[in-house]
Amino acid sequence: MIGVNKVILIGNLGKDPEIVMFDNVKKASFPLATTEQYKNHDGIKVDETEWHNIVCWRGLADVADKFLRKSMQVYIEGKLKSRQWEDKDGNKRRTVEVVAENFKILTRNYSAQNTTSNTFHAQSNTTSLDDFTTTDFSLDTDSSFADLSSDDLKFKTNRDLPF
Repeated sequence: MIGVNKVILIGNLGKDPEIVMFDNVKKASFPLATTEQYKNHDGIKVDETEWHNIVCWRGLADVADKFLRKSMQVYIEGKLKSRQWEDKDGNKRRTVEVVAENFKILTRNYSAQNTTSNTFHAQSNTTSLDDFTTTDFSLDTDSSFADLSSDDLKFKTNRDLPF
């Protein structure tokens, strides 16, 4: 039987992406807050916020580093990944992260100037309706990552249809 591991989140960045390099592979990580509203049994509206650890790798990490900032609202697609490690005291720790496969910036009045960059081979399609701009970044998965550097990675963009 085949399983599905797909995560879709819309939320706000808790801080700017943190960048780490591992053997010339870039990793960007940041917390994302999603908030749900509901009414409790007394009829009072309650906001419940959940924090998610987001990780971007390689070329997508380059784009996250360049464009994402604290408090921006983003749409993220990815998959859940758990990992284990030992802390400095020898205690076993486990965490679950969302490994982003693509993201779209949803923040109002986001300036998408200079989104095409020779360094990232990125293209950006933006849609503006009544001063609302979205920018979609996703990896072109037609290439194998094993033999590519981050400069070789290509990006493609998707544009939402206006109807």
